[in-house]
Amino acid sequence: MKEKKILFIYYQNIKAGGVAKVTTTLVNELIEMGYIIDILFLMKEHHDFYPLDPRIKKHYLDSFSLWTWRLCEFNNKYLKFIPKIQNFNTYIYHYGIAILMNRWLRKNQSEYHTIVSCWYKLSCILALNKTVCHKSVSWEHISHLVGGKFWNTLKTRYNNLREVICINNDDYKYFKKINPKTHIIGNIMDPEFEKQKFRSFQEKENIISLVARLDPEKNILEFLEIIKETNLPADWKVNIIGQGLQLDLLKDYAEKNALHQVNFLGQVDSKVVRDYMSKSKILCLTSIREGFGIVLVEGMFASNVLIAYDCPSGPADIINEKNGYLIPLHAKESFVEKLNYLVNNPSVLEKKIKTSFLESAKWKRENIIKSWEKVL
Repeated sequence: MKEKKILFIYYQNIKAGGVAKVTTTLVNELIEMGYIIDILFLMKEHHDFYPLDPRIKKHYLDSFSLWTWRLCEFNNKYLKFIPKIQNFNTYIYHYGIAILMNRWLRKNQSEYHTIVSCWYKLSCILALNKTVCHKSVSWEHISHLVGGKFWNTLKTRYNNLREVICINNDDYKYFKKINPKTHIIGNIMDPEFEKQKFRSFQEKENIISLVARLDPEKNILEFLEIIKETNLPADWKVNIIGQGLQLDLLKDYAEKNALHQVNFLGQVDSKVVRDYMSKSKILCLTSIREGFGIVLVEGMFASNVLIAYDCPSGPADIINEKNGYLIPLHAKESFVEKLNYLVNNPSVLEKKIKTSFLESAKWKRENIIKSWEKVL
């Protein structure tokens, strides 16, 4: 099957993001194994944030050059007073994407044995395309609950797709009812994360890390509230790694509440993230929703103890009593309690650092690649 040509479709690779990261990691691995890989990006040609193997052929469709985007810009400028105008813009923008994608696929789809969509809105478009749906695979990266009535109605057309790949149990159960050829495959790891050796308690620093986009769904403000209520010893610090819409809001909150132990480190490349995480002892995640939570697996490979909210979906598939604590969503008091317990009980923290690293073995790439090979 390795001589077959595979097309992946996603929006972009210009900034840090979980989907772009796992997609580039997977396609780099597949082309190394002998597969022929193309990627279709839905914006104009750009520099890759996550490196791609030069053997991968890249195609670009500028979704911001179409009349649909100009209409969105008009709405933003003159009609922003209309409630939920941004929701309407999302539909208009994706109508334009559907026009461009379907036009491009009409000319080029015969080259490909398999087409893999990396986002649910793109999968919905493919599911409605009678020419390509039979060779299309939807790779679901976020909870099936996300999307609203319109997109979730279109997801019922996934029965037209060849297969569906889910990354957590909740989504698997949901999509299995729509398309019997639904599989669960965990996200593939950055090989450099997987190569890391165990770092002991004594080799690490007293650091709590959080790695995420600083956007509302990542719920970083609530994390800062948790830190405010936690009795952190003076020699502990908190590193927040990432960039996003709420950066100024979060910095302002930290300053007003004298959270001097909190450092905002911004958006950095994967190597720097690994370096920061290898020094920390605890990795936190307070998202209100996740598709998977790959940063939690990265945390295990970096010998971190995990504390995360039990949001839909992903953390519950990763966290157990050996690698950390799963906290009910928005149960700040429980989160504070576990943080206080770890930072004030070095022997417990030391033991969990060891067992968390050992747990990372089940997420090694070789198992995930085997599952993908069965699909491809």
